[in-house]
Amino acid sequence: MKLSTVKILNELMKSYPQLTECEATISNAAQALIYCYQQQGKLLVCGNGGSAADSDHIVGELMKGFRLRRPIDDKIKKKLEEHLPNDTEKFSAMLQNALPAISLVGQSALTTAIQNDISGDMVFAQQVFGYGEKTDVLIMLSTSGDSANVVNAAKVAKLKDVTTIALTGPTGGQLKALCDIAIMVPATETYQVQELHLPIYHALCAMAENEFFGIES
Repeated sequence: MKLSTVKILNELMKSYPQLTECEATISNAAQALIYCYQQQGKLLVCGNGGSAADSDHIVGELMKGFRLRRPIDDKIKKKLEEHLPNDTEKFSAMLQNALPAISLVGQSALTTAIQNDISGDMVFAQQVFGYGEKTDVLIMLSTSGDSANVVNAAKVAKLKDVTTIALTGPTGGQLKALCDIAIMVPATETYQVQELHLPIYHALCAMAENEFFGIES
């Protein structure tokens, strides 16, 4: 990773010293996410309740500029000039490079169909089975680590050779044993676990963004 990317992790540790025990797993998660994008992969994200909102939040930070500008490159600008000459100036100024990510909680027609036709505890597993590729990463947020639909997603991810990252509470639940990387935050109350998940995934998004769009080495 770039030195400037490592600096983001160091800043997280300084701001949240209680996360020091998670530093290694957070670093491993960042490296896995960066490698995923280097291989032209994508991120899948899921969770329930507040963690479902976090799933959408993560995608929002990755699919457009988060902390950095992400201007399109000259190759795309040339295509705009060839195919959309009247919109070249507008699109060149407004389009931003993306780090591809899909929230598995956000497709209401699909998720309700899975719940109705198959089973509610397969709502994320079915999507991982359909979307997942070996270049991808699946991030699962579960304060307990035991949410059935999230656990099933982790199991199916193994079938698809998808790298798995869990953000959980202090025990990790079932996800601890199922995932490649388990970030287990030192808090017990659900809301406190979620409050620590947010700066972690913000840092992961910032680290991935910096690796591809940051100027400093």
